[in-house]
Amino acid sequence: MTGPSSRRPAVTGFAIFTLLMVMAFTGLGIWQLQRRVEKHALIALLNERLAAAPEALPASSQWNALTPAKDEFRRVSFTATYAPLPDAMVYSAGSAVRDDVAGPGTWAFLPAQLAGGNTIVVNTGFVQNTMQDRAQQDRAVRRLITGDPVQLSGYIRFPESAGALTPPESVAKRLWFTRDHLAMSRVLGWVEGSKAVAPFYVDLETPVPESGIPKPGPLSVRLKDDHLQYAITWFTLAFAVIIAFGVWWRAQRRA
Repeated sequence: MTGPSSRRPAVTGFAIFTLLMVMAFTGLGIWQLQRRVEKHALIALLNERLAAAPEALPASSQWNALTPAKDEFRRVSFTATYAPLPDAMVYSAGSAVRDDVAGPGTWAFLPAQLAGGNTIVVNTGFVQNTMQDRAQQDRAVRRLITGDPVQLSGYIRFPESAGALTPPESVAKRLWFTRDHLAMSRVLGWVEGSKAVAPFYVDLETPVPESGIPKPGPLSVRLKDDHLQYAITWFTLAFAVIIAFGVWWRAQRRA
């Protein structure tokens, strides 16, 4: 016959397991609440940057000091001339920061030369292109290359890294699947001699071409914020484990 002394190790073991599970679930819930606070602070910071008036483009001597944490989405204004060099397209199925863009299509990246000869790569806007027709893309950007300086305003952005499942670029079509303007510059020869290409690129806001293609525009913050729901889920699981232990322990006592 099974007595109280023989059940004691089982109760102790299950109690320890329950405690560990409650601590783990509660910790994950608290972590999600902390992430929520951080996400809200990031959204507020990005909204502040996006709403600020455009500043002068940082001097080339300051470029290497710029970082995504301090400078991503800063609005800048500068004068540059689109270089008569091959453009690059980046495939897009939509945009997380543009309310007026829906894919499929491509972002048109062009090199623009500053007065001193250094290069700023500009994402000149969205080109709706279901079939990824290179001829259509060429027609869309060719009219931008006039040889005349243009006053440009936009947002500082930093290059992306390709993921494990990201398709490789197609050099023949000048088509990329990540916004890596530095890789585009190396492959397409956008920098000559001792001149430099900025470690960031600029998402163009204005001017908008008369045809509207490529389509630049203002950015908005639409970061996913599900941390409260996740926190509630983890806390609920912690409570459920406690209830399960209580029901089991009561059954053991009755036995």
